[in-house]
Amino acid sequence: MSVNPSTNRSLDDVIRLRRRGFLKGSLALAVSGFMGGSLSGCASGGRAAPQGFEAVPIQTGEDFDTVVVPPGYTARPFFSWGDAVLADAPAWRPDAGNSWQDQLKQGGQNNDGMHFFPFPDDPNGRGLLVVNHEYVNPTLHRDGFDFVDGKRPLEQVRKEQAAHGVSVIEIAKDPTGQWQRVVPSRWNRRVSNLTDMEIRGPLAGHDLMKTVDDPAGKTVIGTLNNCSMGYTPWGTYLACEENWHDYFVNRDSSDRRTSHRRYGILDGERADKYAWNTAEPRFDATADHSRPFGGHVQEPHRFGWVVEIDPFDPDSRPIKRTAFGRFCREGCTASLGDDGSMAFYSGDDSRGEYLYKFVPEGRYIEGDREHNRHLLDSGTLYVARFDGDGRGVWLPLVHGENGLTRANGFADQGEVLVNARAAADRLGATPMDRPEWVAVDPNNREVYATLTNNHKRGHAHPINAANPRHDNHHGQIIRWREQGADVTATRFTWDLFLLAGEAQGGHPDHLTGTINGDIFSSPDGLAFDAAGRLWIETDYDDRDPLMENMGCNQLLCADPQSREVRRFLVGPRGCEITGITFTPDQRTLWVNIQHPKISYPASDGVTRPRSTTVMITKEDGGVIGT
Repeated sequence: MSVNPSTNRSLDDVIRLRRRGFLKGSLALAVSGFMGGSLSGCASGGRAAPQGFEAVPIQTGEDFDTVVVPPGYTARPFFSWGDAVLADAPAWRPDAGNSWQDQLKQGGQNNDGMHFFPFPDDPNGRGLLVVNHEYVNPTLHRDGFDFVDGKRPLEQVRKEQAAHGVSVIEIAKDPTGQWQRVVPSRWNRRVSNLTDMEIRGPLAGHDLMKTVDDPAGKTVIGTLNNCSMGYTPWGTYLACEENWHDYFVNRDSSDRRTSHRRYGILDGERADKYAWNTAEPRFDATADHSRPFGGHVQEPHRFGWVVEIDPFDPDSRPIKRTAFGRFCREGCTASLGDDGSMAFYSGDDSRGEYLYKFVPEGRYIEGDREHNRHLLDSGTLYVARFDGDGRGVWLPLVHGENGLTRANGFADQGEVLVNARAAADRLGATPMDRPEWVAVDPNNREVYATLTNNHKRGHAHPINAANPRHDNHHGQIIRWREQGADVTATRFTWDLFLLAGEAQGGHPDHLTGTINGDIFSSPDGLAFDAAGRLWIETDYDDRDPLMENMGCNQLLCADPQSREVRRFLVGPRGCEITGITFTPDQRTLWVNIQHPKISYPASDGVTRPRSTTVMITKEDGGVIGT
């Protein structure tokens, strides 16, 4: 759904760090993933290692229910919905009969973004795997979502809330060299929609964050719809809240406040997703003027943020970082400059929305934990304009500048950040085709972003240079280079890395891509490995007739210089391929199989399907992709 009313000129017209002392050494490992060389132009820097594996074939069978990887590789289910996180977690019940209290101790549903945090004393043999759980399916319950007299049972709602959020699990190699989950572990933890969290940054204590339940505006219960993610140089995890608006309802159709309507909050009797408002009042964002702060009308302001979690401090409270701005954030990818400057890139995953960059006010200092834990409290949020001549500008969302004034509905910086979409509209940012994951090339700091698709392009959203196709069913990948290789620069150059889609001679011309190699649709997840290979994950409806030549969803590997794309993995029918992370030695890869439709990972045609983290290794113990 698009809720962007922007009439901006189209481009056609303008052609806490609290790590324990013994973990200090892990900082160097964290930093290494962000560093890159100098940047001088498109596809410059060190050449990526070639894709040294045999491409796997497309899978079109209606009953395909497994994971296929190249010869010489092994893929095994590693962590599924319902698996134990805490030591006293009951076993997962195939009939979905676990209680919500059980679910709080088990892995949640719909594994999505994730990251591996190594222990410094054994970085390739022990670490913490942190996994997002984006949303829930009817399979969470024995017989799907129930309603009693038009209301959701509270027990079901609690289970759904418990199945959202994040899992932190310790993993280690056993004496045979095989990775295993460690239970019990002092590090293991579930963060859910029932977890107490701290609000930090410009919105902490702001009037826009106050509710009848939190008159101070500094504490919020839970996180939800955690899709992609990021991580910091100081070793914390950034869970991102994507389609949070679907969980709220404002039943007053005359209430046209920007902070609701510009984000797609509906005005019916039930929230669009799960109807939690019928069981828990805080999800009913209808103004109640008889109660302090209008009751829960401002509860939606408390979602849509970056959530920082310290995986090495299981007693710490997650922090909602409001300096990053509020939108339907897919992920938050960091780029670290040689001088300690940083930028964090995010896409707003809705049709016709924008790409953003957050630049912290301070600089990262290696080893200075007290300094680094406050870096995300303040900084500047920018939104991107992609000009038709291959140049672009980062536009600052700063109160008092470029029309972001009280007269135009922005009373202060808090108002700008809560209404980041509306602020971006006013600045003239470029509406994009569903901006999703972002990845930074370790060779040269070039930045890549997936634009998954947008069937409204050419209709509700005008064609432009960065989004050049009508009825864009297959999406594209865009990349840019910051001016002077400076991550804080306000100008950049850009190009289209590829248009996804069919090969010549497939479907009609508007579905033809520019891919050199294996075809695919709807790029979503994105990551670079240490050698500079670009890994691409897909998310499309594999039963859509337009996807008949694509088969099931895929993980592919691309060479940024030659643009050759090679298919590495195909997942089971009905799934999305998402979440990707490596060990530092690049010899173990984890990816997520989200919402499989048949019976994966049992693959017996009978067992209830479970979203699953899959571990991939080479049979000879070598580096993934070689």
